[in-house]
Amino acid sequence: MWQLVFMINGYFISVLGCAMLIVAGYDMYISSSSWSHFLNAALFTLFIGMSLFLSNRTEIKNVSMRQGYLLTTTSWLSISLLATIPFMLYGGVSDFHDAFFEAVSGLTGTGATIFKDVEALPKSILLWRSVLNMTGGIGVVIFAAALLPFLGIGGMQIFQRENSDLNDKFMPKFHYIAKRIILVYIFLLVCCIACLYWAGMGWFDALNHGFSTVATAGFSTKNNSIAFFNSPKVEAVVIVFMLLSALPMTFFIMLLQNKFRNSLRALQVTTFLKTVLLIVVLMTLWLRFSGVCGDILQALRYAAFNVVSIITTTGFSSTDYLSWGAWAAVAFSLIGLIGGCTGSTTGSIKIFRWQVVAAFLRQSIELAITPRRMVLLKIKKFVLGTEVVSSVLVFITLFLFIAATLTLLLTLNGVDAFTAFAAVMGCITNVGPGVVESIGPNGSFMIFSPIVKYLLIGAMLLGRLEILTILVVFTRSFWRN
Repeated sequence: MWQLVFMINGYFISVLGCAMLIVAGYDMYISSSSWSHFLNAALFTLFIGMSLFLSNRTEIKNVSMRQGYLLTTTSWLSISLLATIPFMLYGGVSDFHDAFFEAVSGLTGTGATIFKDVEALPKSILLWRSVLNMTGGIGVVIFAAALLPFLGIGGMQIFQRENSDLNDKFMPKFHYIAKRIILVYIFLLVCCIACLYWAGMGWFDALNHGFSTVATAGFSTKNNSIAFFNSPKVEAVVIVFMLLSALPMTFFIMLLQNKFRNSLRALQVTTFLKTVLLIVVLMTLWLRFSGVCGDILQALRYAAFNVVSIITTTGFSSTDYLSWGAWAAVAFSLIGLIGGCTGSTTGSIKIFRWQVVAAFLRQSIELAITPRRMVLLKIKKFVLGTEVVSSVLVFITLFLFIAATLTLLLTLNGVDAFTAFAAVMGCITNVGPGVVESIGPNGSFMIFSPIVKYLLIGAMLLGRLEILTILVVFTRSFWRN
């Protein structure tokens, strides 16, 4: 079991080392003196990665479910640990827990940062943060589209039949899906970067924000995030690509194959877009008639960008929405629980799981009225099995239970209740910024103690890896036999 896990971990670590080499090359190109830090980090990472890969090389015929769980957990942990090296070597981060927090935040697409002044960072570090966003984004969508249905986590097994026309073995499906997902992802990246440059950003800012937008991750090169540019064009481009990235990556593949119309994913996408539109309209009306914004167009601009940013768990901001009052803070906390579509780069609970909950609620109401009637549990014409509903309910229950437990643990470590809740929800949903000023759009997570940061790192990983992936590995039954 371990040979295959070590080999694939070695491959992923080697890819991370190559990414460090690219940043080192950029540093040399701009004649920065810190290129040697990235070169040393790259050589060390490549040595570990290639050693693991070559010493455990074997033919991969299939990946068992147990290996799938173990591979996912160990690969994200190992890559996160090695991604801290550039932060430690450049000298701006003296403590490992801070470097680890920033690396995990980048790879999981959370976008929470320990840096108070990102504009003071070297360009190589800014680029490295964005590269982590991009790398994590690719890993997230492949994990969500290929591995989650195979593992059957949180009701995702219902999408198995839509991922490919191949058999149920994992490896053929993985190769089939991964190649196409990477092509779609690269296409979105190129288009987003080009559009941001057209909208008025310089190439460096366009590159970094393109990486963060398509990964729905939220790291910016500016302290005030997208608000720095104060450009409706830039905001419009970012909105479009946040929405596109919140759709299943397989959605674009299925569109080309003309298979999307009769797909369950079609219902997921339409429900998601309708939900976004409804919330944007309600937020626009509230901003206008509460007196926060002077005219309807300004209200629409602020509402559209920040609602899309939070619901897609990107975490960018075009204004300090916490200045809108307590109602907005509570609203954004709830919006962050929705998330995008399954198979996208977004975090949180995901719209499909809420569709399942709504279907279960409808069935329960109908059975309460007519107990002897046979009522199918379905979303439109798609009938759901009991195993899908139970796994979704288990996932949501665990999600909320862990969020509550981590909030309690943060308060035991001296964090006030509201800040603790905001920090945990920002990390476990992978939104990033919290709904309090200290860790909000203009804040920083540097204020927390090391133990609190480690707890929040756990929240980010649990949220990104769909909770059960990690928890299963720590059960006794997993290691039995």
